[in-house]
Amino acid sequence: MTTLLDPPASTSSPVSSAIAARRLRTTMAAVRLSFAWFGTRKSLTAEQRSQAAESFGAEGQFLSAGKKLIDTRHPDFKAVTSVRGRIVSYWRGISLPYPEPGIRLIRQDDVGPVNLQFKTLKADLDEAVDHLDRHFASLKSAARERLGSLYNPADYPDSLRGLFDVTWDFPSVEPPGYLQRLSPELYEQECRRVTAQFDEAVQLAEQAFLQELSQLVSHLTERLNGTEDGKPKIFRDSVVENLTEFFERFRRLNIRSNDQLDEIVSQAQRVVRGVEPQALRDNVNLRNSVTSQLSGVQSVVDGLLVDRPRRNILRAHPESG
Repeated sequence: MTTLLDPPASTSSPVSSAIAARRLRTTMAAVRLSFAWFGTRKSLTAEQRSQAAESFGAEGQFLSAGKKLIDTRHPDFKAVTSVRGRIVSYWRGISLPYPEPGIRLIRQDDVGPVNLQFKTLKADLDEAVDHLDRHFASLKSAARERLGSLYNPADYPDSLRGLFDVTWDFPSVEPPGYLQRLSPELYEQECRRVTAQFDEAVQLAEQAFLQELSQLVSHLTERLNGTEDGKPKIFRDSVVENLTEFFERFRRLNIRSNDQLDEIVSQAQRVVRGVEPQALRDNVNLRNSVTSQLSGVQSVVDGLLVDRPRRNILRAHPESG
């Protein structure tokens, strides 16, 4: 009988990984996300660096300095960056990683809904930029006062509209068919490269799920087990809800490549199934039981993370833009 303190007995094999990679390749579509973003900082000129260096008794060529063009703490600017955060969060939440910058994989059935949601989010971004643009004149005026002689009107566009943007597309990650006719050898080379890409995508997906589960379980355990001033720590409902959302996302996106991963996620889900946040606050015995069981889950997850290839642990692909 498998307990929460024991790693699941089954492991993923090269054969099952290869099957998962083929399943990933035939059921998923690539989606690429890019941002165009107005730069709010600008490097000082060589003359300005020299002037700044004099006050420190330094040489200008050994000084790196820049200026902030607008106040990024302005509520309307923060609203623009907030929309960007929502876009990236949505993109990552409905997709799996792929070993090319700016590209992730979504279920083919989700292409239509994802495209529609991106259009909605882009509209939100455009609206936020419009609000920011209405205050652009006052932001430039404030910058003129704060920057003094460093202020340069040429650093600023007439309008911010169009300078904050998001684009997306659904690129093919398969070898182009015309290569088979033009150069069979090159086509076979591309086929091997794409196969390797999807093999790595399987590993990246497993790694991403393990890391997210580890973070969620660790955070919930810390809140349940910790105390402040001799009393249990206060935690928000979202600490439990985020874990529930993870289980749903794992169910939708899981490619069934690793029996150990499937089992430990199932174990974690059984621990919190039907447990309400308020019950954890009110019932000490329930809180202690959940904490104990999640600690067992955490130890298994940590072991699986250690066993993952180091290149996957270190690899990171931020969105382009």
